[in-house]
Amino acid sequence: MEKIIIIGSGILGASTAYELAKRGASVIVIDRNDTGSATKAAAGIICPWLSQRRNQDWYQLVRNGAKHYGTLIQELESLGETETGYRKVGAISLYSETTKLEKAYDRAHLRREQAPEIGSIKKLSEAQTKHYYPLIAEGFQSIYISGAARVDGRQLQQALIRCAKQYGAIFKKGSASLDKTADGTIQVVCDEQITEADKIILTTGAWAPQLESLNIRLKVRGQKAQIVHMNPNDVQSSNWPVVIPPGDQYLLSLDDGRVIAGATHEDENVFSPTVTVGGVQEILTKAIHVAPGLSEAELLEVRTGIRPFTPGFLPIIGPVAAYEHIFVANGLGASGLTAGPYLGKLLAQLVNGEQVEIDLSPYSVDQAIEPL
Repeated sequence: MEKIIIIGSGILGASTAYELAKRGASVIVIDRNDTGSATKAAAGIICPWLSQRRNQDWYQLVRNGAKHYGTLIQELESLGETETGYRKVGAISLYSETTKLEKAYDRAHLRREQAPEIGSIKKLSEAQTKHYYPLIAEGFQSIYISGAARVDGRQLQQALIRCAKQYGAIFKKGSASLDKTADGTIQVVCDEQITEADKIILTTGAWAPQLESLNIRLKVRGQKAQIVHMNPNDVQSSNWPVVIPPGDQYLLSLDDGRVIAGATHEDENVFSPTVTVGGVQEILTKAIHVAPGLSEAELLEVRTGIRPFTPGFLPIIGPVAAYEHIFVANGLGASGLTAGPYLGKLLAQLVNGEQVEIDLSPYSVDQAIEPL
């Protein structure tokens, strides 16, 4: 039985641990549990099909990621996990201009040819849009996508960890680094304890792993996000669809009825967990512009998380050149909850020596590695 050590237990590390443990590997996961983990702060919109992003390699991951949820949630539920944080509630994408709505409608129908999990696609009038989301502002038509879902990152991560443990995975809290011995062996050092493994996987998110002993550096940067949680005091709010307004904001509900509005995109003071007045103002101004009914909601909390990005804004996954038993996956950015579980599956296939179901060359780790 191969012994595999995973450093980092966010959505990607937890998914990889689950997939490998399910395949019978001996898995140890080490995580420092840093403040600001993107997974613990995030609530995700699983609706990639309306995106106008032109990068087809990125779209392949998020499209397959959305599809993968159907299988994954069934597996977790069969293992007793009924609270995964995932629920298919549909989404409404808002438009104030009919021409943009028509283009998006056509794009969704075209993409449904490869992704039938989109479900039904409907144009909604202003009145119909308000029926689906009562707090919405006047002046918005929308497109409704029935196959869209929401997911609570914290709940899904914990469900994956519990299921990985059912298959024998071990999770440890600690600070891990890699050390190269005189004979070239790579060891994992955690709190002064040395552990050897057949394979090592680095899924450390915005916190770049310490690879100085290997004379290389992983180019990864963080971006801070602040996310506001509100209680609209409406008994139906837990059933509301995800709202995708124009721009880079979103609204979604959780099972307890709270509404989440987010998120900021901050490139300064990235690793500070501080909630800022300016960040909250930005989120609430945009949220109330789209859904003025939220002005009467109770402010519950503000969470912060740090998204990881690598050069090219495309996730990386694969072995490290010259160290083929060391694997890296990173750079999920703002689409971590959509693509993360699927990348965990791909990484498990790769590490386990299986046929990987897509070509991973566009996501080569080499593009984010530089020598020291």
